[in-house]
Amino acid sequence: MSKAKSFANVWDALEENPEEAAAMTIRSEVMMAIGERVRSWNTTQARSAQRLGITQPRLNDLLHGKISKFSLDALLNLATRAGLKVSIDVRSAA
Repeated sequence: MSKAKSFANVWDALEENPEEAAAMTIRSEVMMAIGERVRSWNTTQARSAQRLGITQPRLNDLLHGKISKFSLDALLNLATRAGLKVSIDVRSAA
């Protein structure tokens, strides 16, 4: 019987290489943080979108996790507009 392979996160399992998995992990973490911040505002999507400087449909894509529609740069800009500070922890993989 073969042992099932385990992964550190879902992106490690889904992406073809470690570089893409790392990028998707960071993108998803930033996207979730922005979504949490927007929901904490307790206002309409239209007002939240205006606050972020994007359209309501674009915000809706973000809130529904449509990660393929957002580059890391775009997400970092939105995080800053949402009043979040993003830091990336870079360390040896070994």
